[in-house]
Amino acid sequence: MTNPVPLLAARDLTKAHGRTEALRGASAELHAGEILAVTGASGSGKSTLLHCLAGLVRPDEGTVTYDGARLDTLPEKRLSELRRTDFGVVFQFGQLIPELTALDNVALPLMLAGSTRGEAQERAGEWLERFGVRGQEAQRPGELSGGQAQRAALARALVTGPKVVFADEPTGALDSLASEQVMTALVHTAREAGTAVLLITHDAQVAAYADREVRLSDGTVTPLEVTA
Repeated sequence: MTNPVPLLAARDLTKAHGRTEALRGASAELHAGEILAVTGASGSGKSTLLHCLAGLVRPDEGTVTYDGARLDTLPEKRLSELRRTDFGVVFQFGQLIPELTALDNVALPLMLAGSTRGEAQERAGEWLERFGVRGQEAQRPGELSGGQAQRAALARALVTGPKVVFADEPTGALDSLASEQVMTALVHTAREAGTAVLLITHDAQVAAYADREVRLSDGTVTPLEVTA
């Protein structure tokens, strides 16, 4: 049974970019261990909602709570700590550091959290294997296929054992086969670890991997039928 108290919640968020209103009273909840898909047309405010929930930007109005405490009023130092420990983020193009190998990209969050280079690389190698990128440790992002790079990005997002993964169009730049591989790996690993996932997508096939779907339209959220 789902815990009635959400792990992460947005209440009546508004956010404008210049004169453009991205969010107009949007509210959403994510429960521990749940995979929630947020769908909607391009420009509907999906990424802005994710950025507010992940503490990457602050809403103009409304509240964001995480684990029972206000997130939107935390100082930047504390938000940075949460992004190193409790939150993992994956973007459409992975945003791996091009100068680093796949192994070092995945090991980086662990080293930033205090692990030695050797410890971090050993664990990073285990996660690359889990995501089917074993044997590519020495390759830089430009030498990986799109699917391999995105699975390495997922490994980087999950290597620290976060409570929440924010995935912003994680398959948007991939073909159908690579998309299926990425989503299968993400869902399997999240289920295994009990990680909650906020999934931003415009693709109905990707949204079908979620437990629940909500739709953003004109900056507001509409619940949809349970998809799983």
